[in-house]
Amino acid sequence: MTSVTASTFQVPIEVCATLAFALSGLIAGARKKLDAFGVFVVTGVAAFGGGTLRDILLDRRPFFWVDHSHWLWLMLFLCLFAMIFMRSRHIQLTERAILIPDALGLGLYAALGTQTALMLQMPVIICALMGVMTAVFGGVLRDILCNEIPKAFNDHQPYAVIAFAGSLLVVAFNEFQIPQWLCIFIPAGLIFIFRIAAIYLVWRLPSWKIESE
Repeated sequence: MTSVTASTFQVPIEVCATLAFALSGLIAGARKKLDAFGVFVVTGVAAFGGGTLRDILLDRRPFFWVDHSHWLWLMLFLCLFAMIFMRSRHIQLTERAILIPDALGLGLYAALGTQTALMLQMPVIICALMGVMTAVFGGVLRDILCNEIPKAFNDHQPYAVIAFAGSLLVVAFNEFQIPQWLCIFIPAGLIFIFRIAAIYLVWRLPSWKIESE
C-alpha cells in the first residue's frame, strides 16, 4: 500500500459521497413537490455543488461531473424513478436511512477536499476551508434552491464544525508524512463517527442570543 496515493481513491470516494448527497437533494426536491427539472437540478446541486465550488476556487479542471458524465445520466434516471414511484410515506423513512450515508459523505468529502488543496500547496486555513466547502456547500446550495435557510447554518448541529476539525486533522497527518490514503481515511472515519454521535446524542452548538429591548 506504500504506493497508494490520495488520487488513487479520488474517484471511488467521490462516487460514494456523491450518491449520499444526491439522495438528500432528491428528498428535498420531493418535499417541495418540484417538477422533473427542478428535482434534477436540486439533486445535482446537492451532489456536485460543494466539489464544483472547490474546483472553481482552486482552478481545477475538468470538474468531476464533467469528467464522469455518466453520473448525470444515473441521477436523471434516479430522479425520474423517484417521481414515478416515491410517495409521501416513503420520504420520512428515506430521510432517516440517509443519515448514515450523509455522515459518510461528510467525512469523505471533507478529507478529500482538504487533501486536494494540500496537493496544490495551499495554506493550511485554505486547505481546511476547502474541505468544509466540499462537504457542506452542496447542502447549502440545495437548501437555498428550495427556498430554505440552510440547515448547516441554523439547526445548531456541529456539522461544519466536525468537518473543519477533521480537515485540520488531514493537514496534521500530512505534516507527519503519513501515507496519503491514511490521511484521507482516518480523518474521514473520525468525522463519520463524531457526526453519528452528534445525531444520536443530540449535540448542539450554542446559538447567538440577542435580548429584545
